[in-house]
Amino acid sequence: MTDGLTSRQTQILKTIIDEYIATAEPVGSEALDKKYNLGVSPATIRNEMVSLTKLNFLKQPHASAGRIPTPVAMKFYINQLMEEKQMSIVDEVKAKEEVWDSRDDLDELMDEATHALASRTKSLSVAAIKDKKDRFWYAGHSYVFQNPEFSDVLTCQNLFSVFEELDDLDRLFFGYESTSPLEVLFGEELGIPGLAPTGIVSTHFNIRGKKGALGVIGPARANYGTVIPILRYFGNLIEEVANK
Repeated sequence: MTDGLTSRQTQILKTIIDEYIATAEPVGSEALDKKYNLGVSPATIRNEMVSLTKLNFLKQPHASAGRIPTPVAMKFYINQLMEEKQMSIVDEVKAKEEVWDSRDDLDELMDEATHALASRTKSLSVAAIKDKKDRFWYAGHSYVFQNPEFSDVLTCQNLFSVFEELDDLDRLFFGYESTSPLEVLFGEELGIPGLAPTGIVSTHFNIRGKKGALGVIGPARANYGTVIPILRYFGNLIEEVANK
C-alpha cells in the first residue's frame, strides 16, 4: 500500500491521471478498460473509482460517470508516481547561451529567462524579484489558449486579471512557507478565483541579495514530468548567471 492506497488503486489512479493529462476529459471506467490492460473487469475498475472518490483522490465534475483527479491525487502523482523527463545536455547549453549575454542587466536577464522558460514549457511563465517594490516579468500568454480548460473567454479574463492584482501575485510567489526548493500549488486550493483551473509550479532563489521566484502557470493537469525539471534548471541557471 502507498499513501493508504492498495497497489491496484495506485495503478488505476496513475492510469486515470495519465489519461486526464493527455485528453483533458473526465475519465470513465469503460475508456480505461478499452485502452489499458489493467487486468481487472470494468466493474472492478468502477468500484475502485468509487473508493478513490470517497478517499478524495477523484471527483466527478458532472453527472456523467467520468472522473478527474483532485489536487490531493495530483500531488501524490507528482511526489510518488511520476517520471521526470530531464532536459538534454544540448538543450541545457542552449538555454544558458540564451540568457548569458543578459547576465549584467537583471531586468533583461529575467525577461530573457521568462521567455525561454515559456517557450520550453509551452506555458505562461512568470518571474518575480522581491524588492522595495516587487517586480514581475511575464511571457507565454498565448500558450494558455491552447488548453481546453481556457477555451472560455471569461476563464481567460479571470486568469489574466490576477496579473493586475500585485497583492495576489506577491502572495502566490512569496506568501507561502516553502520547505522545498520547488513548490506545486493548485489554484482551487489558493482562494484566488482567477487561478481556480490552474496548477502553478514555482521555484525560489536568491539573486544579488534579493529573493527571486520563477513560476509556470498552466492547467491543473499540466505535464509536470516535463515542466518540473525545466523549471528547476532555469531557477538554478538564473542564480548561477546573476550571481557570478
